Amino acid sequence: MEKLKAREIAALIAAGDCTCTETADFFLSRIESLNPKINAFISFDRTAAMARAEELDRALKSGKAELSPLYGVPVALKDNMQVKGQPTTCASKILTGHTAVYDAGITVKCLKAGMVIVGKTNLDEFAMGSSNENSAFGPVRNPINTSKVPGGSSGGSAAAVAAAMAPLAFGSDTGGSVRLPAAFCGIVGLRPSYGRISRYGLVAFASSLDQIGPFALDTTDMALVLAAAAGHDRHDSTSVNQPVPDYAASLEQGLANLRIGIPREYFGEGIEQPVRSAIDNLISGLRADGVKLVDISLPTTKYCIAIYYIIANAEASSNLARYDGVKYGLRIAADSLIDMYCATRTAGFGAEVKRRIMLGTYVLSAGYYDAYYRRALKVRSLIRADFDEAFKKCDLILSPTSPSTAFAFGERTDDPLKMYLSDVFTVAAPLAGLPAISLPCGLDPAGLPIGVQLVGRYFDEESLLRGSYHIERMLARG
Repeated sequence: MEKLKAREIAALIAAGDCTCTETADFFLSRIESLNPKINAFISFDRTAAMARAEELDRALKSGKAELSPLYGVPVALKDNMQVKGQPTTCASKILTGHTAVYDAGITVKCLKAGMVIVGKTNLDEFAMGSSNENSAFGPVRNPINTSKVPGGSSGGSAAAVAAAMAPLAFGSDTGGSVRLPAAFCGIVGLRPSYGRISRYGLVAFASSLDQIGPFALDTTDMALVLAAAAGHDRHDSTSVNQPVPDYAASLEQGLANLRIGIPREYFGEGIEQPVRSAIDNLISGLRADGVKLVDISLPTTKYCIAIYYIIANAEASSNLARYDGVKYGLRIAADSLIDMYCATRTAGFGAEVKRRIMLGTYVLSAGYYDAYYRRALKVRSLIRADFDEAFKKCDLILSPTSPSTAFAFGERTDDPLKMYLSDVFTVAAPLAGLPAISLPCGLDPAGLPIGVQLVGRYFDEESLLRGSYHIERMLARG
């Protein structure tokens, strides 16, 4: 069963060839067996998951089940999403003892689709990181090669799917935190348009950038899980009331009538040779397939990393001010309120979170707000304008997901700037609010996966998935 796609598992359940209970037990057993080595999950509740599976089986047996394409399929949620009655830690000591009192929008969607939530996955603390080395619960290991990082911050969710601990998972993507782990772990990861999936119940890092996104083994599963997760949520003021297409129905159209833009700024120095070769070979294959390729320019690309880390850290500084030892989570007793604040935050936050809070507070401070934050917002508008101009010439934009394959543990922890540059190809789409997908397109000489990224127009995930599906089939042909 570990080799089956999510839709194949659902088909077996619908046909009566296996039960939801048997399926849940199988994947929970894999979690129990593999998690000590991979550390993809922070928590999992076997009792609750099995009770949910039994409930679905009873509904199926009685004929009262509302069958969906993912009925009975196990799913994992990143541990910055609320599941009522279960811990939400954000991989941070500061949320020690916190239990969710409500379900996130994504939790409600998963339950409505008949899925079984099997656990909460590990992450970089408060989703801040590109390697999943910043968790208070220890690093996640890449199932392809456990000496390598899985990418961050949603490394636990990506590793869970890559190791067949769950056929589907959700992560959050602020600057690339779904797409980068997908690339490093050799699976498909999607960041939808800002507002496509509800952020209600997602613990905020940078509110204008955060988006929940799914992981799957292939594009067809991705189309099904996106359809299940997308849609308007009145609890989320940033949720957009747009119709949700039948994404799977249009996959067979592939890249017919779609133009792919190749941005010259994304193919300069700094890309490892195996990555460049894989992307060049992919582009050659698309050309041989008759796909129309267009040369485009995104001139503000060189500013994206700087702009992203100014805006994201400024918003993080504001969002994380709520963790003070008063309302919930960790509290370190002290003689005064201010001392309690300081002691709690010193003990509760990890080094990377502290670094980003301090940077964010600095760029928002008097005398620097105009010089940094306000200017960053103006450049963000120019980045959006660049994409608007590019999409007059093309329908999708292709680039590497990352300039490298998965790197070794500790390789970049002493050089934050080098770590931040892991996101050089992924931060632009969030700044513009655009959807983007990463899918595997080859292996480096060490057998590590290489990811290719497609970026689409706002709320045009349909074309994005069509492009991904075409590339999958083209690569499968060899």
